[in-house]
Amino acid sequence: MVQPRSEVGSVPTEPEGRTTERALSLPQSTALIMGSIIGVGIFSLPYALASYGPISLVAMGLATVGAVALALMFAVMSRRLPAAGGPYAYARSGFGNAAGFVNAWSYWITAWAGNAAIVVGWVYYVEHFLNKDGAVGWSILIALVGLWIPAVINLTGVRVMGSVQVWTTVLKFIPLAIMATVGLFFIKAGNFTPWNLSGDSSLSAIGGAMAIALFSYLGVETAAVAAAKVRDPERNVPKATIYGTLASAIVYLLSMVAVFGIVPASQLAMDVNKASYSVAANSIVGGGSWAGDLVALAVIVSGIGALNGWTMICAEMPLAAAKDGLFPARFGSLSRRRVPAFGIIASTALASVAVVISYLGTSGSTVFTTLVLMTGITAAVPYAFSALVQIKWRWRDSHPVHTSRFAFDVSVAVVALIFSVAFIYYSRNTSDLWYVVWGPFLMAGGAFVVGIPVYLAQRHRMTKPAPVPEYR
Repeated sequence: MVQPRSEVGSVPTEPEGRTTERALSLPQSTALIMGSIIGVGIFSLPYALASYGPISLVAMGLATVGAVALALMFAVMSRRLPAAGGPYAYARSGFGNAAGFVNAWSYWITAWAGNAAIVVGWVYYVEHFLNKDGAVGWSILIALVGLWIPAVINLTGVRVMGSVQVWTTVLKFIPLAIMATVGLFFIKAGNFTPWNLSGDSSLSAIGGAMAIALFSYLGVETAAVAAAKVRDPERNVPKATIYGTLASAIVYLLSMVAVFGIVPASQLAMDVNKASYSVAANSIVGGGSWAGDLVALAVIVSGIGALNGWTMICAEMPLAAAKDGLFPARFGSLSRRRVPAFGIIASTALASVAVVISYLGTSGSTVFTTLVLMTGITAAVPYAFSALVQIKWRWRDSHPVHTSRFAFDVSVAVVALIFSVAFIYYSRNTSDLWYVVWGPFLMAGGAFVVGIPVYLAQRHRMTKPAPVPEYR
């Protein structure tokens, strides 16, 4: 039974200026998108994809098509419903509280588990300087430091977080831009053969690589999720989503072509070459390590920026859900600095546990790919629901259905839906052990099961979704 917010355990409504701080401008919102997309995923991707070979570039291209479709879809949906929570808010408005909870819970898993994956990739580059022998205990310690520094930054307030995001985004963009331009002149055609190293069919190889490549594009929706923190969200959220995604996609594709063309896939797959972009940079300058060291430093900064943005998102989704009664009220409380401190700390703690368990159970590359594939599954769920909501909304609109805008919106949503389903289908590990192959699904399934008692406890506290605004 749905109760009014004032009657049952939801977070009390306060004036907008007191509940949130709309401190993110268009440049900062775009930096949030780019900073969340460009983390360490792209810098660790050649190592993670090397077992498939250069055919991974096709997978990267297809993942880019899916990412752009998602960005276009979220831009339209955020203009219509610029509500905090993004995909969660869309699913709740379109299909009710039960679907809203599933999507909020799934996306929250994506956020904190994604941070665990990001920090594992970040460790690759820190260990370019420290712990070069990869001692597990030190790797775990380095990863925990990488998780909690951004948490502290977020706890200081939105303005500080936004400033850090802008500067780290600028610094992380430099090595990608150099690799995407200068690196193209050092490509050797012979490095693109053999084309498929996976031992499977081309379709299977592309599908498996595409599921991993999705992780490097997670973040296209972050401005929509953090809409409550963005100034003039009806204008700035769509613009930031499109600008940030397109800029990231261009440097992604060109730099990945450069890395695979500079370093043979057989070398990229070696553990000593986990820091793929550093290896490629050293090859460009003809030896030595100074170029690779500079790239590694830039990636370390990049990782902190990505973790900074995602730590904010880890708390924003539960904050929005708590205000609607779908999450426990603790997630909706704000600290004296007007940030959801409980959500920040709880999410970082869960990411820390995921890192420790993963490191103790498997090797470094398997840790990264398992966490990546798990977050691909949990991200694809709200992506798919958002696509279904957009199709539903547009079909029910009073506008004539045979218009170019209708055709465009529905076509983009269908493409986004197809890619979301494909990402789930292909999110399997490569291994002879069944529990490693299905590990991402087992981890995601376990996380969903934990959400059942939370839903049962909150279902009588959930408020009724507001009517969907008119299409504009």
